Amino acid sequence: MKNQVTCEFGGRPLVIETGHLAKQANGSVLVKYGETVVLVTAVASKVKKEGIDFFPLTVDYQEKFYAAGKIPGGFFKREGRPTTDATLSARLIDRPLRPSFAEGYVNETQVIATVLSVDQQNDPDIAALIGASAALEVSDIPFLEAIAGVKVGYVNGEFVVNPTPEQFKESELNLLVAGNRNAILMVEGSAKELPEEKIVEALMLAHKSIKPVLDIQEALKKKVGKTKFKFEKFEEDKAIREKIKKSALDDIKKAYEISEKYERYEAIDQAKKKVLEKMTEGLEEDELERVKSCASYSFGTVKEEYIRGITLKGNRIGKRKFDEVRSITSEVGVLPRTHGSSLFTRGETQALVTVTLGTGDDEQMIDSIHGQSSERFMLHYNFPPFSVGEVGFMRGPGRREIGHGTLAKRALEAVLPTPEECPYTLRIVSEILESNGSSSMASVCGGSLALMDAGIPIKAPVAGIAMGLIKEGKDVAILSDILGDEDHFGDMDFKVTGTEKGVTAVQMDIKISGISKELMEKALEQARVGRIHILQKMAEALEVPRTDLSKHAPKITIIQVKPSQVGLIIGKGGSTIKDIIATTGVKIDINDDGVVCVVSPDAEASLKAQEMIHKLVEEVEIGKIYKGKIVKIVDFGAFVDILPQVSGLVHISEIDHKRINSVTDVFKVGDEIEVKCIGKTPDGKVKLSRKALLEKPTSQ
Repeated sequence: MKNQVTCEFGGRPLVIETGHLAKQANGSVLVKYGETVVLVTAVASKVKKEGIDFFPLTVDYQEKFYAAGKIPGGFFKREGRPTTDATLSARLIDRPLRPSFAEGYVNETQVIATVLSVDQQNDPDIAALIGASAALEVSDIPFLEAIAGVKVGYVNGEFVVNPTPEQFKESELNLLVAGNRNAILMVEGSAKELPEEKIVEALMLAHKSIKPVLDIQEALKKKVGKTKFKFEKFEEDKAIREKIKKSALDDIKKAYEISEKYERYEAIDQAKKKVLEKMTEGLEEDELERVKSCASYSFGTVKEEYIRGITLKGNRIGKRKFDEVRSITSEVGVLPRTHGSSLFTRGETQALVTVTLGTGDDEQMIDSIHGQSSERFMLHYNFPPFSVGEVGFMRGPGRREIGHGTLAKRALEAVLPTPEECPYTLRIVSEILESNGSSSMASVCGGSLALMDAGIPIKAPVAGIAMGLIKEGKDVAILSDILGDEDHFGDMDFKVTGTEKGVTAVQMDIKISGISKELMEKALEQARVGRIHILQKMAEALEVPRTDLSKHAPKITIIQVKPSQVGLIIGKGGSTIKDIIATTGVKIDINDDGVVCVVSPDAEASLKAQEMIHKLVEEVEIGKIYKGKIVKIVDFGAFVDILPQVSGLVHISEIDHKRINSVTDVFKVGDEIEVKCIGKTPDGKVKLSRKALLEKPTSQ
C-alpha cells in the first residue's frame, strides 16, 4: 500500500512515497522534487560478521541517463563506472548518515540512490540525501533519527534556499548543508570570497530550512515505520580495558611526548605490542584470539581517551598552542619543464603541485544526465601509499582522492581569471609526498603558488586550513591545523579556504550534536587568523603572479571576428584554415561566436598566422589604397581582387584621367595594380579607382 507525505521545501513541493516499489529492501522510498525523481533503498544484514569492530556502510549513487531522456555517449551505450559527480554525491550522502546509526551497530549496510528522472531544475543529490534518511527511517535498520540536506545560495545580497541552476550562475555561494533536528552534521561548498559572518548566516538558515523535511519523515515513520531489529552490539570488554589502561598508559604518555610522526607511531606500536603480549601470555588458542581482538580495540580507546584529555588541558600533540600552525616552507619553480610548480610543506604534510596550460582542445568533456559540458579548469589530487609510509596497490583515484581534489578545485575557482583574461585550459595536479593531516589544504596552498608561478593572473592567493574540535561537556578545545591523530580522535573536521578578503570553500564533518552558533563563529574566526598567517608565509616564496608565462607554455593570441566571418577563415571543407596551419605550423581554435585562438610557442609563426587571418576578414574601407590583382576584364572595366574573396570594379572611366578606348589597351589579366576604394553601391559592390592615384595633368 502506497503512503505519501509532502511539504514545501525551498518554495516547491517535496513528496516522499513508500510501500509500492522495491518492497524486498529493508526500507525504500521514492522522493519527488518537481519532476526530479529518485528511488532510494536501504538493506542491512541482521547478522554481524565475526571480529568486526567498524561500521561497514556502503552508499552508492546511480545516475541513469534515461532520467534525462538521453542515451549514454561513447562506444558502450550503457552506464558504466560512476561519474565524478555521482561519486561526490555518494560521499555527500555517506558523511551525515554514518554518525546517525545506533552506537555499537556494525552490521553490513548498503544504501543505493537511483536517479530515475531529472528536470534540470531540482537537484537529484538533495532528493537522494533526503531519501536515504527516509528509507532508513521507515526500515527496521537501527537508524537513530532523520536527517535532511539543503543547498543555499547568495544572489544579489539575498540568501536563496535550493537555488535553480540559473540562480546558481549569479550566486556568490554554493553551500550544501545536512543535519538532524538538533545539529548540523555536514557542510560542503564554495563561495566567492564571502566574509565569515555570511557563512554562519547561511548555515543557520540551512538548519532552519530542513525542519519541515524532518517533520514529514517522522510522520511517515509513525505511519509505516518498522520496528528496529535487535543487533549484536559491539561492546568493549571493560575488564580488559582497565588492564590495558593500567599496563599501557605510561607508555602511551611517553609516546605522545614525541613530536615526529613516525617516531611517535613506532613508540605507540611498541607499547601496543608489549601490552598485547602481556595480555595473551599463557592463553589457550580458543581464548587467545578473543582477548587479542578485545585488547587491541581497548588499546585504541585508552589512547583516544588520553589524547582527548590532555588536549582539553592544553597539552596538545607536538606541544603546540590551540591556534598555532605548524612550520611552513614554500618553494616555486621547482620543476624545470612544467609551466608552473610549487612545493608546499607544513609540518609533516608535503604537496608537490604542478600547473599545465593547454588550449580549448584540452578541455575536459563531460557527458552526464545534466547534459554535455566542458571544464577548462581541472584539479587532480593523488595520494600514493608512500606518503604515509605504507605499501599499497597503485590504482585509479578513489572516493577520497576525488573528494579532496574537488574541494581544492572549489577553493581556487573563485580567484581564477575569466576566459577573456586568460584563454588557457588549466590543469593542476597535486602529488602528496608526505601526509600527517590537511593534505587537501596543502594542495590548495600549493595550487595557488603554482598558478602564480605559471603566470596565471589570479585575483588573490588562496590558503586553506583544517580545524578540529574536542568537546567534553563544557570543556572545549578548538584546534588549528590538525594532525592526523587530532582528526581521528576529534569531534569535528572543519576545512576552510580563502583569501585575505574572505572564504572560497568550506567542508565540515561533525561527529557530535550541540555545536552552537557561537562555537561555529569562534572556529571560523580562528580559521581566518590561521589562514592569514599561512598566506603571509606563502608570500615569502611568491607574492604576486609572474608577469610572463613559462617559455615552455603555448602562447595563445585571441582574435575577435564577426560570427559571419568564421566561414571565411575555415573555407570550403576547411581548406583555408588547413592552409594557414600548414603554412605557419600554428594551432588554431575557432568558435561560432567569432573567437579565434592562435596557439604557438613560436612568436614569428603566430604573427604570420594572425596576419593571414586579418587579411581574410579585413573589410574594405572607403578612401583606403589597396594593391590588387586583375582577375577579369570586361568592356566597361576591370575586376580587381584587393582582399581574399573581395573584388572591386575599376570602371573604364576610373582607369586614367585621359579617355580610354579599350581596357585591354592598359591592362591585362594578372597585372598587379594599386587602386583606391572610392565607394560602394547600395548592394555592397566595391567601386575602385586607379585614376584617383594618378597625378592630374595640368590643363593646356
